[in-house]
Amino acid sequence: GDGYLACGDPKAKPSYLVDKNLESAVKFIVRKFPAQQLAQLQKEKSEILKNLALYYFTFVDVMEFKDHVCELLNTVDACQVFFDITVNFDLTKNYLDLVVTYTTLMIILSRIEERKAIIGLYNYAHEMTHGASDREYPRLGQMIVDYENPLKKMMEEFVPHGKSLSDALISLQMVYPRRNLSADQWRNAQLLSLISAPSTMLNPAQSDTMPCEYLSLDAMEKWIVFGFILCHAVLNSDAAALSLWKLALQSSTCLCLFRDEVFHIHKAAEDLFVNIRGYNKRINDIRECKEQALGTMHRERRKFLRSALKELATVLADQPGLLGPKALFVFMALSFARDEIIWLLRHADNIQKKSTDDFIDKHIAELIFYMEELRAHVRKYGPVMQRYYVQYLSGFDAVVLNEMNLSVCPEDESIIMSSFVNTMTSLSVKQVEDGEVFDFRGMRLDWFRLQAYTSVSKASLGIADHKELGKMMNTIIFHTKMVDSLVEMLVETSDLSIFCFYSRAFEKMFQQCLELPSQSRHSICFPLLCAHFMSCTHELCPEEVRTRTHTPLGRNRSLSLCNMFLDEMAKQARNLITDICTEQCTLSDQLLPKHCAKTISQAVNKKSKKATGKKGEPEREKPGVESMRKNRLLVTNLDKLHTALSELCFSINYVPNLVVWEHTFTPREYLTSHLEIRFTKSIVGMTMYNQATQEIAKPSELLTSVRAYMTVLQSIENYVTIDITRVFNNVLLQQTQHLDSHGEPTITSLYTNWYLETLLRQVSNGHIAYFPAMKAFVNLPTENELTFNAEEYSDISEMRSLSELLGPYGMKFLSESLMWHIASQVSELKKLVVENMEVLTQMRTSFDKPEHMAALFKKLTSVDSVLKRMTIIGVILSFRSLAQEALRDVLSCHIPFLVSSVEDFKDHIPRETDMKVDGESEEYKIACLLMVFVAVSLPTLASNVMSQYSPAIEGHCNNIHCLAKAINQIAAALFTIHKGSIEDRLKEFLLASSSLLKIGQETDKMTTRNRESVYLLLDMIVQESPFLTMDLLESCFPYVLLRNAYHAVYKQSISANA
Repeated sequence: GDGYLACGDPKAKPSYLVDKNLESAVKFIVRKFPAQQLAQLQKEKSEILKNLALYYFTFVDVMEFKDHVCELLNTVDACQVFFDITVNFDLTKNYLDLVVTYTTLMIILSRIEERKAIIGLYNYAHEMTHGASDREYPRLGQMIVDYENPLKKMMEEFVPHGKSLSDALISLQMVYPRRNLSADQWRNAQLLSLISAPSTMLNPAQSDTMPCEYLSLDAMEKWIVFGFILCHAVLNSDAAALSLWKLALQSSTCLCLFRDEVFHIHKAAEDLFVNIRGYNKRINDIRECKEQALGTMHRERRKFLRSALKELATVLADQPGLLGPKALFVFMALSFARDEIIWLLRHADNIQKKSTDDFIDKHIAELIFYMEELRAHVRKYGPVMQRYYVQYLSGFDAVVLNEMNLSVCPEDESIIMSSFVNTMTSLSVKQVEDGEVFDFRGMRLDWFRLQAYTSVSKASLGIADHKELGKMMNTIIFHTKMVDSLVEMLVETSDLSIFCFYSRAFEKMFQQCLELPSQSRHSICFPLLCAHFMSCTHELCPEEVRTRTHTPLGRNRSLSLCNMFLDEMAKQARNLITDICTEQCTLSDQLLPKHCAKTISQAVNKKSKKATGKKGEPEREKPGVESMRKNRLLVTNLDKLHTALSELCFSINYVPNLVVWEHTFTPREYLTSHLEIRFTKSIVGMTMYNQATQEIAKPSELLTSVRAYMTVLQSIENYVTIDITRVFNNVLLQQTQHLDSHGEPTITSLYTNWYLETLLRQVSNGHIAYFPAMKAFVNLPTENELTFNAEEYSDISEMRSLSELLGPYGMKFLSESLMWHIASQVSELKKLVVENMEVLTQMRTSFDKPEHMAALFKKLTSVDSVLKRMTIIGVILSFRSLAQEALRDVLSCHIPFLVSSVEDFKDHIPRETDMKVDGESEEYKIACLLMVFVAVSLPTLASNVMSQYSPAIEGHCNNIHCLAKAINQIAAALFTIHKGSIEDRLKEFLLASSSLLKIGQETDKMTTRNRESVYLLLDMIVQESPFLTMDLLESCFPYVLLRNAYHAVYKQSISANA
């Protein structure tokens, strides 16, 4: 096997066979093989010896195996052994297997193209090194030459063995035709059905030829084809032999030699017989059978087996106790199905396509699935079967065997028979209950010995005369296997590790299975099959088995295939779920408030009997129409998706985990991780953020879509046992951070970015104003219309939706980003204060000297800039308070008790009243002067045409009402940091602001056009502040002025509206 695999695979070829320097030497050796004369390999000889030894001695092993086989076959002939598969089953089976193994090995040997080069090159190097040929070389060389055409040589070789071989083969005449029936014959016999005859349901499934019932059809066909090629003379003389031969030729067109290496029967047989005189009739038989060897019969069989295995698996799942009496049915079903699957695999890969339908089976997954189901039942309910057969062996088999009347029974045979009875009598159910490990291998080996003793011609107890003993013992051996060899029986009857060598066909079958919705529920059988690959190693190839340095054959392939299959299944399910989510999002989108405007306007128009523009305008379909069914036959797209999903999820949920080699795969985890990735992408995708146009979805609309998505995901729990809450937690928590775990932007970063860079930037550009009355930002009428309506992104409901989406962490990130912008404005303001330091210091001591103040004010620079920056800070703080308020509302709904506890804690925490003033540090001084700067600059606002107060919005269109928030919070922040008295500084601010009184005496209409509106700012500052009172304001600014100002602005707004 090793030599064959290595030479068959170009990558594994010995390097000397492809070495350019040795090319001519190799050609010469092959041409003159086995004779040798060369003189140019002096320096490579030791390397060649070392590297080709493994290959050379593998060929020597083949030769030695051949010697032993020939010796054994001669012994068998000399003893005139009696062969009958229905009587001495083990002896006959092993004899036929030996012949087939020998034949197969010689055919494979002849297919190794480099055999002469390897053997010749090795021997030449041996001669150069040791001065003589390797001692095995002459015989080995001769064997290679003799077996150029192996079957032809073996036909001559087997002439003396013809009698034994043909006897063994002809004994199949009762077994093979019965196993090789058409599906209709199976159907009529109600094969494998437990429920066709309910009265006999509990009777044990019996047969005189128990081991023949689940014998592989594949093995029998190999025996017949190779056997009758080797002893072909019997085809002319025995009708039974001819009918077996024809039946086998009609069943298959190619046989498996080794793994995916095949033997084309008809061509090979014809080539061999064509040179034999008088074989025209045989050649015609071969041609006729080839014409009939179509796949239709096998296709029908697979169809029958699908329904038969389904019924069997369903009944046994419901009544596992039936596994006792009907165990034979299970192994027959597995063996029949396995034969058909392997037949399809082999022929689909090696057939010149005549009718492809016979070689493409889209329902193959279903058959494999039911096989896996039966295997699982046997593994799960093994103890049930053990109990049944332990009682059967001790209570029935032992008694019958003991009473068997044998005319002559020599001593050795008698001892073996007695040991059988004793072994069986000593069994008890308690051993099963105690979990004892049974081992009947010794007993089975003894029976094999007994078959050998009793099958030779001079045996005093001849099994040929006591066939009932053979039949009885074959049944007993089956019963022992049901106790100690269930796993081995499963491998013998249902191992599909052959798929390891047909991985392309395997992957294609899987793809076909996923594409067909009715089959996708069986797709789990493909990952389950990967566990079979553990048994794809060959006992004669020790290098395929795991060693410290060597990975076992098939391990990496089975792991990668299993991973790929589960991944594809999860992807398919994820795509279906995504499609359902898209449909549901569309439906929930129809329920958004914005869509009812049209319906309302239609209703209003009807009432007012206004003629609508176009006649017969079609009625808009109301949401929910899709749920109204005229009849049950109507299948919507959603129905199809749900059906496909439930089928696929059945498969994903079929096993909690599966073990392949030492790895454990959990199908549901594949789905969970795919859902997490897709949910993350979908949430970010549904924000529809466009960097170029700065468009983004409204938070409320995104929230509706996310909820629709989550509802669908929640429903997945009805199909698969997964924790969808874990998916939500993982995904939604990551969305509250700046970046997710893959370093991608989240909705938190997208919305934070949009509110800062788009909405608040347009506020500072004067296109949007904050309306305290509406608690929202609103677009102002400007020449360039904005692409979005600010109110639709900043009103209470939108901010609450934003809080729901981003959660406390996301809102904290938003808040921190806002504060960062405020900090940068404050540092700019400090620079402006430093520029005007001298003037401001003088002003701070001259509040009571109006003329001096007016003169100093004229020396100040950047007055507008200070007010603009303070207004921006106020706007950002107003937005921040909207966001915080929305978050509080949301949290009060979600965690009311926790929120009230925190608020209570905040209200009762002791306030630090006496703050220590840390001497007039530079920073502290700048902070004090900043307040002065702002205060003395306020009067200039009166000259701005936009500074007019509007009672409707409870603010000014140029956002100067936000100064109240800015002044209070900046003062609180700066004087907390610098440990100053916030109250004293704000009093100082009010004193400085009393310069507003000055504009009351101005006569210039332009500078005083909005003075009343600006007066109101002082009232707002006091209202906003927890430190200032109206009494303090009264002391430096008469309240009567404020009252008159309110009166004036309200009067002004009424006349403007009129």
